[in-house]
Amino acid sequence: MSAHRYLLDTNILSSLLKQPAGRVAQRIQAVGEDAISTSIIVACELRYGAAKKDSPALSARVEQLLSTIEVLPLDEGVDKQYGALRSALEKVGTPIGANDYLIAAQALSLALILVTDNWGEFSRVPGLTVENWLAP
Repeated sequence: MSAHRYLLDTNILSSLLKQPAGRVAQRIQAVGEDAISTSIIVACELRYGAAKKDSPALSARVEQLLSTIEVLPLDEGVDKQYGALRSALEKVGTPIGANDYLIAAQALSLALILVTDNWGEFSRVPGLTVENWLAP
């Protein structure tokens, strides 16, 4: 079991939905289910994706997945991280996506490692530790 805690991004959980025994599942098994969580923002994105596809089967799989992983709410502290982070990235001309600001701010405020396949966006966030469990 890892001493670290991980915040899994949308693309990581999407990969898990597509490949339930794939790379992401293997990493979860390696670090322990208690070491992983996701953001309420990610849960929103997954539910939106399923609704957009109008697939009851996908919606059911998303609900099943979200019932087995800790979904973290946006708590006090995220707002301060968000404000500082967004301001810093905009000042240097390297903004990221609107939801990505919130996900990054949450990971920073809780000192979590963000697991994402979106290295390009999140690698620009100062102080954020990022891992990609889909990279070879």
